[in-house]
Amino acid sequence: MPQCEMCGAEKSSLTTTKVEGAELELCGDCKDFGTEVRTESSGSSGSTKYSTSSSSGDSSASSSSTSSSSSSTRRRRDMFDEMDTMATDYDERIRNARERAGLSQEELAKELNEKQGVIRKLERGEILPSDDVQKKLERALDISLVEGEDPEESEWSSESSGSMTLGDVVKRNED
Repeated sequence: MPQCEMCGAEKSSLTTTKVEGAELELCGDCKDFGTEVRTESSGSSGSTKYSTSSSSGDSSASSSSTSSSSSSTRRRRDMFDEMDTMATDYDERIRNARERAGLSQEELAKELNEKQGVIRKLERGEILPSDDVQKKLERALDISLVEGEDPEESEWSSESSGSMTLGDVVKRNED
């Protein structure tokens, strides 16, 4: 008999549910902690769809699912959707950028108002930078510590709105 991956209870049927970014096989009691994963049966390449599994009896959730069939194909936003992934070679990026700038670990630490030991541990890959330290390093060394993002692309991102505008793209020709 299958076992719930959250509580360990043996149940005859389990539901595939996405909980904090991970897909788990959960029993009926535990599936409310996440978002139920439904496989599309229309044969469209086996993609998965997510729908909110709420047993709270929320009237707005139940009315929206009955009023429109498109709402069932939209998945609930997860906090992990917005998170950037730290580059696996962040330690090398920091060390290489510091050396290119001609700074010692001590000088970089003073510039960032951090301890030299923090810089040393970051360059050895012993610790991950906090969000605050990551921003300071990216600004000071003109690098990106995010997975798959080039430093040149990072200047295109708009921190205020999260989306690009025409003004972000257009380069004016001053004649």
